[in-house]
Amino acid sequence: MASLAYGVSDFCAGVASRQRAAGLVTLVTQVIGTAAAGVAVATFPGAGPEAGALAWGALSGVGSGLGISTLYRGLAMGEMGPVATTSAVLTAVIPAAVGLATGNHPSVAALVGMVVALPSIAMVAWTPPVSTAPKGHQRRLSLALGAAAGAGFALLFIALDRAGTRSGAWPVLAGYVVSLAVVAPAGGRAWRRRPARDHGGGRWRGLPALAVLAGSLGGTGNLLFLVASGRGQLAVVAVLSALYPASTILLARSVLGERWSRLQATGMLLAAVSVALVSAG
Repeated sequence: MASLAYGVSDFCAGVASRQRAAGLVTLVTQVIGTAAAGVAVATFPGAGPEAGALAWGALSGVGSGLGISTLYRGLAMGEMGPVATTSAVLTAVIPAAVGLATGNHPSVAALVGMVVALPSIAMVAWTPPVSTAPKGHQRRLSLALGAAAGAGFALLFIALDRAGTRSGAWPVLAGYVVSLAVVAPAGGRAWRRRPARDHGGGRWRGLPALAVLAGSLGGTGNLLFLVASGRGQLAVVAVLSALYPASTILLARSVLGERWSRLQATGMLLAAVSVALVSAG
């Protein structure tokens, strides 16, 4: 469910980013996500805002802000395949490695499912390069941004796992407050640079609905991940959650009419197999 929420959120934010600057879309989604986290705290307060949980939650916000800002910047450079693939794979690999190193013991079936999931994530996230794609140092920069995004999202997962569920949704709220502070400068610059026609509405009117949905689902995904990691093992939960590109690709095909490559179709099949194996384990 966390993977589905993340994937649909990314789809909505991606469509919105085709109309407006990524920094502005990110800022709006983080504001909405913060509000959604506030609602979550009211309904899932747990034992209250304990210092340790809030600290881990705040660290998750550093990862979230870093991940979102660098991912969107990398995608905007034109190398969507390498950026998205690098980000998605590292989002799965780093928390899985941390979970296994700190005592996670998945079943044999779950381990096989995790191994199958890693190439499936890369295959689903990959898109063929285009003729206008940046070359040389720009390509290396886009890969570096994808790696930074993956490291940021991995930090988000690890920190939420460490925060635990005793304090309810408070770690998620703390994370969003910090994440909002991280993305605010770039979002503010994008707001000031928006076209003059947008000051009176215009195409700007189409953005809030997508931003509200993207922000709400992003907050829901974080809450679901927090609950899942509290009930299960980080290594397994992180890999399953990192399958979020699958739902993004499904929506792109069904809503926007985008075609899958054979590689993506194979990756979707492997993703389904990996989920079945992990669930059986």
